[in-house]
Amino acid sequence: MNPVPYPSPDLKGLVAEAAEALARLDAVRLEELAVSCMALNREWPAACGQDREWMAREARAAQGEMAILARVLEATRSNLKVMRRLQEVSERRSGWREGGTGTEWPGGDGYGHD
Repeated sequence: MNPVPYPSPDLKGLVAEAAEALARLDAVRLEELAVSCMALNREWPAACGQDREWMAREARAAQGEMAILARVLEATRSNLKVMRRLQEVSERRSGWREGGTGTEWPGGDGYGHD
């Protein structure tokens, strides 16, 4: 048996903090939390008996925070889609677009050489 080292990250707190960090767009903290989540995912298959029961209780206790995180992720995803659409509209209106070699003028080099 490979016991879960105590104190293990509090799943409920970890998920709540992830939602808060995402809402604040705290990329550094999100990366740190992602590493903690990966560690928990590695521990789950190896856990057995008491450790597995403890981890299951942690997961059930964190359900509310996970739902909040899911809503924050969905809102973030929606905001990103809107931002991308606005960027596309802005680029079309200005006549500029991102090309393979940098910013290019559509329809030629901008000097009448098509």
